[in-house]
Amino acid sequence: MLGKLKNIGKEKNLSSLMANVSVAFMGLVSFMLLTRQLNKELFGEWVLFITLATFVDLLRFGLTRTSAVRLLSGADSNAQRTILGATFRINLIVLAILTLICWSLFGIINFLSIEINNGYTLFLKFYPFLALSNLSWNNAMSLFQAEQNFRRMMVVRIANVGLFCLFLLLNQWWLQLGLIEIIWVNIAVNAVSGVWCSLRNWDGLVFLKHAKRKVEKELINFGKYSMGTLISSSLLKSSDTFIIGMSPFLGSVGIAMYAIPLKLTDLLGIPLHSFAMTAYPRMSKKALEGDLFGTKKIFYAYVGIITLLFFPVALGSFVFAEELVLFLGGNEYLDSLPLLTLIFRVFTVYIMLLPLDRFTGVLLDSINKPKLNLYKVLAMTTANIVLNVLAVFVFKSLIAVAIGTVVFTLLGIFLGFFYLKKEVQIQSRQIVSESVSFIRNLKTHLS
Repeated sequence: MLGKLKNIGKEKNLSSLMANVSVAFMGLVSFMLLTRQLNKELFGEWVLFITLATFVDLLRFGLTRTSAVRLLSGADSNAQRTILGATFRINLIVLAILTLICWSLFGIINFLSIEINNGYTLFLKFYPFLALSNLSWNNAMSLFQAEQNFRRMMVVRIANVGLFCLFLLLNQWWLQLGLIEIIWVNIAVNAVSGVWCSLRNWDGLVFLKHAKRKVEKELINFGKYSMGTLISSSLLKSSDTFIIGMSPFLGSVGIAMYAIPLKLTDLLGIPLHSFAMTAYPRMSKKALEGDLFGTKKIFYAYVGIITLLFFPVALGSFVFAEELVLFLGGNEYLDSLPLLTLIFRVFTVYIMLLPLDRFTGVLLDSINKPKLNLYKVLAMTTANIVLNVLAVFVFKSLIAVAIGTVVFTLLGIFLGFFYLKKEVQIQSRQIVSESVSFIRNLKTHLS
C-alpha cells in the first residue's frame, strides 16, 4: 500500500498538479487579503497593474519558453548550457526594450497630463522593476518543465508567492500599508526567487558565454509563433480587464467586481494548466520520434479524462456559486452578490469547454505547427475583443463580457479540430475509447 502511494506521489501529472495547487492556494489567500485591505477602487487598480504585468511577462517569456522546453527535453548537459544561455540573453534584450517603452510612455503621459486609469500609470512606472526581479526564476521554469521537475518548480514559486502572502498577513493585522508599498514588496519577493535561481545556476545567467547565435535564431523562429499564441491566449482573459478599465461607466470598481468570479475560474483551471505542462513534453517527444500514433493517443486520453474530471467540479461550482463568491470577495462585495454569482455561473460553462480548447493548441505545438495554433488563438482573441467592446461600451454589462468568453471558446474548439483533422487526421470519437482504455490501465500508468 505504501509503495503504491509513493508511486502515485511521484507521478508527473500529480506532481505538477500539487505544485500548481500549492502556489494557487497562496495566491488565493493573497487575493482574499487584498480584497479586504484595499477598497474597490484601489483593488481594481491593483488588479489592472498585475494583469498587465502578467500579460507582458507572457510576451517576454513566450518568445523563448515553449521553444526552450521543446529543445531542452532530452538535451545533454552541454546543449542545456547553450540553450539556457541563449534564452537568458534574449530575455535580457527584451527586458531592455520593454523598460525603454514603459518609461518613455510614462514620461509622455505625465508631460502631456493625459488622464488614464491609475492602474495603467502604476504599470508603466513599476513594471520594469518587477520585470528585472522575476527574470531569473521565470527563465529557470523552462528547465524545470523540460525536466518535469515540478517539485523544484513549486519550491521556487512558493518562495515568492508564500513570502508575499506572509507580508499581506502582517499587513492585515499590523502594518496596514497602502497600494504602493504592496507593489514594492511584490517586487522584492520576486527578487528573492530570482537570486536563488541565479545562485543555483538554473536560470542561464552563468551560461551567457555559451549562448550561440544559431540557437538563439532557432528559439526565436519557433518562439515568435508560440509567443503570439501565448499573448493572444492571455488577451482572451486579460482583455476583459483592460477594456473594463477603459470604461468611464465601469472603471476600477468594475474591474474589482469582475475579478472575483474571474479568480474563481482561474482556480478551477489549475488542474488543466498542470496537465498541459506534463502533456506538452510527452507529445513533443513522441512527435520528434516520428510516432504520430502515440502523440494522438496521448491527446485523446488527456482530453477525455480531464473533461470527465471537470464535470463534477463545474457542476458543484454552479450550485454553490453564491457561497464561493462571498467567501472570496468578503462583505465589501455583498451588494453585488447576485450579479457576481450570475457571472461565475456563466464561467462554469467556459470551464467545461477549456480542456477541448487547450489540448488542441498543445497538440498543434507538439507536431511543430505553432503557426496554426497562433491563427486559432488570434481568431479567438479578435472575437473576444470585439465582444468585449460591445459588452462594455454598448451594453455596459459585465454579464455580457462573461458570455463573450463562452462564445470565443467555442470558436477555438471548432478551429482547433478543423486544423488537426487536416494535419493529423484527428478523430473525435477516439477521445472516448482512449479515455476508457486509460482508466482500465490506471494501475499500469501509476506504476
